[in-house]
Amino acid sequence: MEENKTNGRDEIYSEKVKAGKRTYFFDVKSTRSNDYYLTITESKKRFKEDGFTYEKHKIFLYKEDFNKFLEALSNTVNHVKNELMPGVDFTQFDHAHEREEAEASPSKNGLDTELKWE
Repeated sequence: MEENKTNGRDEIYSEKVKAGKRTYFFDVKSTRSNDYYLTITESKKRFKEDGFTYEKHKIFLYKEDFNKFLEALSNTVNHVKNELMPGVDFTQFDHAHEREEAEASPSKNGLDTELKWE
């Protein structure tokens, strides 16, 4: 009998962000006692002699740390944007990402079949 790889931790919700050679996954999972936590996974495609492999790094974020994490992330990003790089128009990267996503997304009968989030 095959062992359940999730160890009772069911995936509830997932978002994927492609960023060049990296992909980030934001997954909400549940514990056996119906509590929830977030995993953030960075996946990098690495080429080897016999093909390729994915190198993964994972962070587990528990509900009691959500607000602290969001505050620290927001403060850090705002520091880079406002103090270190105040002249950079960061919206230019949003448009480049939208073009890359549009070029890479499959369409069926002219309709975009890939789900997107804002």
